[in-house]
Amino acid sequence: MDVRIDPSWKSRLSTEFNEDYFKDLVQFVKTEFRSQQCFPPGKEIFAAFDHSPFDKTKVVIIGQDPYHGSGQAHGLCFSVRDGTPYPPSLINIFKEVANDVKVPYPKSGNLERWAKQGVLLLNATLTVRAQQAGSHQGKGWERFTDAVIRTLSEEKQGLIFLLWGGFAKKKASLIDASKHHILTSGHPSPLSANRGLWFGNTHFSKTNELLSQKGESVIDW
Repeated sequence: MDVRIDPSWKSRLSTEFNEDYFKDLVQFVKTEFRSQQCFPPGKEIFAAFDHSPFDKTKVVIIGQDPYHGSGQAHGLCFSVRDGTPYPPSLINIFKEVANDVKVPYPKSGNLERWAKQGVLLLNATLTVRAQQAGSHQGKGWERFTDAVIRTLSEEKQGLIFLLWGGFAKKKASLIDASKHHILTSGHPSPLSANRGLWFGNTHFSKTNELLSQKGESVIDW
């Protein structure tokens, strides 16, 4: 099946694209986009891969599914387009960034700037119906994105996985911890953050420390 995705990923995921489950998933997504308002726009479904090619990926952040409000999702987990008000989780992410690495509070919620530095911003489910959180879960996306995580684990060395919240932490079973770094904390959502499970995790400075130890360029958060 011909899927429009960055060539470095396409060569590694072609087996998945030809599986029956993925063909069924494609038909489901096409039907949903024709009959319902869905996000992100079709051309941005694989944006995370296009902005962070396989060979340049060095950090992986795992989200659950796209924002389901109009004009928010554009293919990168936790990210919103320029000029879009920050959702609550992103506000808490930026508060932790500012406290942790002592940078000014970001003026844009668009995280393409992270992706272009090698941060793969991967949602487990890549599409969603408008105003219906989780509406495209269990249709095949999770099988596909689990394959992405396994491929990264198997073919690369020394990646840094940031697993925030119970859902993301379950993905640790797909990662070879003897080859990679896994940092976990509570989710940045207000429910988790207000219970003291997010703030102070210092994941952003820890990530840069690990990159520095390997002689790699740090992330400008």
